[in-house]
Amino acid sequence: MSSVRFILSLLTAAALLAAAGSAHGADYAPPPPPPPIYTPPPPEPCCSNWYLRGYVGAGMLNGSDAEFIQNPANNSNFTFDSTSYSDQLFIGGGVGYVVNNWLRLEGTAEYRAKSRVFAFGHFTDGNGFALDDYEANLKSWLFLANAFIDLGTWDCFTPFVGAGIGGTYNTLADFIDIDPSRAGFGTSNDPSEWHFAWALYAGLSYQVSKSLSIDLTYRYLNLGSITGDINCFGGCFPDSFKFKDLYSNDIMLGLRWTCCDIAPPRYVYTPPPYVPPPPLQSRG
Repeated sequence: MSSVRFILSLLTAAALLAAAGSAHGADYAPPPPPPPIYTPPPPEPCCSNWYLRGYVGAGMLNGSDAEFIQNPANNSNFTFDSTSYSDQLFIGGGVGYVVNNWLRLEGTAEYRAKSRVFAFGHFTDGNGFALDDYEANLKSWLFLANAFIDLGTWDCFTPFVGAGIGGTYNTLADFIDIDPSRAGFGTSNDPSEWHFAWALYAGLSYQVSKSLSIDLTYRYLNLGSITGDINCFGGCFPDSFKFKDLYSNDIMLGLRWTCCDIAPPRYVYTPPPYVPPPPLQSRG
């Protein structure tokens, strides 16, 4: 009989404990769900496809021997024996557009400073053998539309090639024609002419930062020609001369700049507002 009472006591205690646990659990609400994870939108690209370029350089100007164009009213057997040009310094700039990771398009304007031009020739007449010495300064404005192909990048170095076409405005200034054997001289009227121009490029670029690159470039440049008249001191029927097939082997150092140093907008995480849990409720 005592064992039966003991078993009934155990069953009663277990039932009471289960009821107490259920009532205690009913006193608390379930925990709130975790706050949602905020993923900021990706920043807009900070680099524009457009860029600015500035450059300086030096060119080894050259060309064919000067051509003598005789006035039909004159009779002369003058011929040029040699022609030479001094080096040219130049400065330029332009705007470019990056089409994709290998193609760039660019337009440039450039001023080429004076190159001293010398031409030497001779002729014979009734008084015998005579010499002529031509001297002038050649300067130019150059406008080109260029296309460049980037050949890949290794450790921030990018070799490239390119080509350009456009026009050049050549001016021949301070011309003087000296005949030392006859004590004669002549001048010209500082002619200026537009001519078709074209160029070929090969170079190496180094990316200093996202916004700045340095270019070292070789360029072969064809500048066309320039023609002028010889006005003799004391009056004459003016003959003409032509410095033709002008070309230059240029070395250029340039800088390219884009907008990459402009910082993208900063996205600051803002947590959702705090929502307090519901009040405790008891079932009794």
